[in-house]
Amino acid sequence: MTATERRASFSLASIFALRMLGLFLVLPVFALEAAAYPGGDDPARVGLAMGIYGLTQGLLQIPFGIASDWWGRKRVIIAGLLVFAGGSFIAAWAPDLNWLIAGRSLQGAGAISAAVTALLADSTRDEVRTKAMALVGGSIALMFALSLVIAPLLAGVIGLHGIFALTGALAVAGIAVVLWWVPAESQEHAMRPRGNALEVLKDPALLRLNFGVFVLHAVQLAMWMAVPALLVGAGLDKTLHWQVYLPAVLASFVVMGMTLFPLEKRGYLRAVFLGAVGLIFLVQLGLLWAVSGTALAGPSLGLLGALLFLFFCGFNVLEASQPSLASRVAPAHARGAALGVYNTLQSLGFFAGGAVGGWLTKTQGAQGLFMVCGGLMLLWLGVAWSMKAPGRVARAVAPDVVPQGRSAS
Repeated sequence: MTATERRASFSLASIFALRMLGLFLVLPVFALEAAAYPGGDDPARVGLAMGIYGLTQGLLQIPFGIASDWWGRKRVIIAGLLVFAGGSFIAAWAPDLNWLIAGRSLQGAGAISAAVTALLADSTRDEVRTKAMALVGGSIALMFALSLVIAPLLAGVIGLHGIFALTGALAVAGIAVVLWWVPAESQEHAMRPRGNALEVLKDPALLRLNFGVFVLHAVQLAMWMAVPALLVGAGLDKTLHWQVYLPAVLASFVVMGMTLFPLEKRGYLRAVFLGAVGLIFLVQLGLLWAVSGTALAGPSLGLLGALLFLFFCGFNVLEASQPSLASRVAPAHARGAALGVYNTLQSLGFFAGGAVGGWLTKTQGAQGLFMVCGGLMLLWLGVAWSMKAPGRVARAVAPDVVPQGRSAS
């Protein structure tokens, strides 16, 4: 990477990290802590409160992405972070579950993922973009691991209200990063033709990626409607769940570094991608077996830890490769629109995972939940099977100059 590419990658990854840390701090404790709110005795409504963020994200990702094509990435990112911070502070104040749902909805309205990802794609060449996206994915996964360590401790000290207030403060810190660290946008942006959502909805390769990101994040969030309770049932106190999550996440980074990047260079990106999808499918079968085949004794802590490690191995590979593929397939002038659609499906996946996952846990139990998650992963594997990894366009660059352009597809 050039110096400008490194600065863009690390600064934009830090924006994702600050924002996602706030969101992930809630995830390990939300289902347990929200039960103490008035109205929190209904698992389906708790799942709605967890997932409603994804619904409003889904509704606004495309408008935010198109707006970034028209008015600039950084302006849209700052506006979205302000909205996200406002929703966080409302959730921090919320006296009951209804207000908590309202705060989570407004959090989701700060839909900046498409604009951030588009700016990163604008600032990097095809041949280094997967690494840049992996930095973003890695920062997200690191924040997830960190949240698993400190969320139970924070919940015990400042409660869910305090965690949401901290989330708002982290969003404000993200605005400072945009203003003083993120490199200036390329002047070529103002000279490009403007894209629209209809244009990118006609591309079969983008449609496959959009479907995949929906399934991936629906399954991810739905799993966490059951996994914390399984760990408690296996004898691990909720304040110690990080002892399983953290090693699994960190070890999965090592696996990603040893597989994704070297195999992509050798032309095996499609095989790695499909292998990761298949691996998460097998994890769902393993969890289904754990809650049904060993129902009398309950799933063991060792088995749950192994399955979570395998899940994160597949998840991290897909988190790095999918947005890179989407940005390379999309035309440069419509990159914001394309990534807006992509992130819309990602956000709708979060919503579906929380809302439907909570309903499935309530009505069908963990067995029904993992059965549906496994079915979704198998369907995705079938949809993705005909994919072709896009080619790269290698370009010579000066040390601090990154040209723009469309990659081969």
